[in-house]
Amino acid sequence: MPRFTALPTDIVEAYRAGAPDAFGNPPERQISDGAGNPCRHCLRHVPKGAGMLVLAYKPFAGTHPYAEVGPIFLCADTCERGGGTALPEVMGTAPDYLIKGYGADDRIVYGTGSVTATPALHQRIAAIFADPKVAYIHARSARNNCYQARIDRD
Repeated sequence: MPRFTALPTDIVEAYRAGAPDAFGNPPERQISDGAGNPCRHCLRHVPKGAGMLVLAYKPFAGTHPYAEVGPIFLCADTCERGGGTALPEVMGTAPDYLIKGYGADDRIVYGTGSVTATPALHQRIAAIFADPKVAYIHARSARNNCYQARIDRD
């Protein structure tokens, strides 16, 4: 079974303390309207009326042509890190997702990317992991290209 992996707590705590985002800006503080604000740490939606952070996130250590940057949301207050083999709450609300495999070199493994209907995610993830060149998968919003979660082999 694949494992959905949330952002590490130490990185999230740094953002909560004002660490700069991928573009060197402090995270913006906003109030959630209760819809479409998935926290990338607890992998749940930020509750309506709760504080949240909005920032540019790059899920790669270095800079290279495949190191995509995009907006993400985080709970402004402490939340428990999510993840596991079950589809996270935040990924059960959209009709589909863009998923693509990456090699150990953090480059896209061509031929693995697809917009996949949510009910078919586990099947498509298994097909991507059948390629031995794939080290991990990223799930992104099919509409806004926002990073959702990393998917690892369990």
